Amino acid sequence: MSVFGDGLDKAVQKAFTRPAPKSAGAQMRYLVKQLKGTKAVAQMLRISQRTVERYVKDQIKKPRPDLAARLETEVKKRWQPQIRAQARQKAATTGGIVIDTQARIGYTAPIGSTDEDRLRHLTVALPPQYAARLFEAQEQGATDQRLQEIAAEGLKEVYFQDNGRRAGQLEEVRFTDIQHLEFDL
Repeated sequence: MSVFGDGLDKAVQKAFTRPAPKSAGAQMRYLVKQLKGTKAVAQMLRISQRTVERYVKDQIKKPRPDLAARLETEVKKRWQPQIRAQARQKAATTGGIVIDTQARIGYTAPIGSTDEDRLRHLTVALPPQYAARLFEAQEQGATDQRLQEIAAEGLKEVYFQDNGRRAGQLEEVRFTDIQHLEFDL
């Protein structure tokens, strides 16, 4: 499970103008239309082509839990691509992104400062360049660790250094033991 990747996806999904299909049949029909055939959908969901056809015809209405989760994930991944792109573009150019987290956060600083990690609950608006870096890294398939590093750099600049007005000698921010993480555009 990718905490940062999933969080970014959920933030973008809040921009949807219409709800994604809810029933298994409607979700399956949407995927068949997107992938242009039942065979591709069957391979993607790791089920038989005949099963896909039965969902499309509403002969099966209730998928087992693991299939329902995969189905919902794949539909949301493809739902309203232009709206998704617009939301990312807006966040990366003008709006920025808000990170709400409860995690153990500490930093590396000169001797004599209280740099011990401690549990903090932060809600910080990161500037557009960090939103752009997060989305770009996600599109390139970056690991959750890399996304976490980018978010930590943003917290360092905006929260700890107050955009260059304090804590100039701060070297690195440690962002671990994440209990809650949510993004908002």
